[in-house]
Amino acid sequence: MSDPIKVYPSRPQKVYYFGTCLVDMFYPDAGIAGVELLEREGIEVIFPQGQTCCGQPAYTSGYHDEARSVAQAQLDLFPEDWPIVVPSGSCGGMMRKHYPALFKDTPQATQAAEIAGRVWELTDFLLNVCHIKLEDLGEPVTVAMHTSCSARREMGVAEVGPALLGQLKNVNLVEQIRPEECCGFGGTFAVRHPEISAAMVSEKVDTLVDAGTKEFVTTDCGCLMNIAGYAEKNDKPLQGQHIISFLWERTRGNQGGQS
Repeated sequence: MSDPIKVYPSRPQKVYYFGTCLVDMFYPDAGIAGVELLEREGIEVIFPQGQTCCGQPAYTSGYHDEARSVAQAQLDLFPEDWPIVVPSGSCGGMMRKHYPALFKDTPQATQAAEIAGRVWELTDFLLNVCHIKLEDLGEPVTVAMHTSCSARREMGVAEVGPALLGQLKNVNLVEQIRPEECCGFGGTFAVRHPEISAAMVSEKVDTLVDAGTKEFVTTDCGCLMNIAGYAEKNDKPLQGQHIISFLWERTRGNQGGQS
């Protein structure tokens, strides 16, 4: 569940950046765009070189010992008291919501809980900590927004993406019906239950197309891969992009304003 009350930190001088596996392997442009946006806001970005996976695939598959082993390797990456910013509601949700339970009654329990409390999803951090102001330099475009289940329910950022897109004067944001419904990815769920996953993503693609757009943005690379991949394979007129890449492309060259 999302935090009942969020207490945002003051704008920091530095942040740690946890890039995520899917960003690293498939969408590095989203990772770089996130760094660029943070640096444009005057924040120094620290990227720990030893970072790997947050442990979510093993955790959601029920392999908690294996997940703990993977996650434990991340705990020593963030020694200073800076926020940990993640360009994914899914990985952010794993670290913020599940690390305390995963390490309960272990020697790392206190460390894991402390780290969890410093984890923020990137769009949420940009809007509510940096108070970013975006100047749209792009051509008029119509897009839809898909917020992942984890971003919506665990990180509580369903309103953040639309708020950021609302700052862009040339972006017409259209709403799909049932925007809260899952795209069917769910990490290993899509592998273990391919028929169910395919039915879910088919419906998601149809609702996005029916909303009157050929483009969508999303907070999570897993959803992006699933939705855009299905659309391409089935010749649907729909293309996708991580929202961070979209924001950076439309505002590139703008030095922004700090508040």
